Amino acid sequence: MMRSVADVKNWMNMFRWIVKLIRDEYSIDEKFLVRHASLDTDCGLTLEQIEEVIEVISQSFRIRFPENTLDEIVKLEELCMLASWIRGYYKRPEFMSEAFERRCRAVNEIVP
Repeated sequence: MMRSVADVKNWMNMFRWIVKLIRDEYSIDEKFLVRHASLDTDCGLTLEQIEEVIEVISQSFRIRFPENTLDEIVKLEELCMLASWIRGYYKRPEFMSEAFERRCRAVNEIVP
C-alpha cells in the first residue's frame, strides 16, 4: 500500500509521516510514538506489523531496506533516520554499522 509522500521534504517530516502511518494503521496512541520508543515494547508493534510498516515506507518512498534490517533498528527514531538517510533527507545515522551501510548502498542509490 502506497501513501502520499508529497509533504515529506526532510527527516522531521519523515518522522511525522511514520508516526501517522503507525497511528492510523495500528490504532496506537501518539503518546507512545515518541523518538526513543522501541518499536515492539514501547509502541506495541508485533514483528509482522513492523515488517508491514517497513514495506509501506519502502513502497511509498521507493527505497529498499536490506535483508535483516530489523537486526539493526530497534527504535522509532532509528527507523526514521535510516529511511531518511536512504531517501537523502538526513546524514548517515550514527547507529549504523559499516557493514549495514554497505548493504543499504548495495540495494539503493545513495549519494554520499
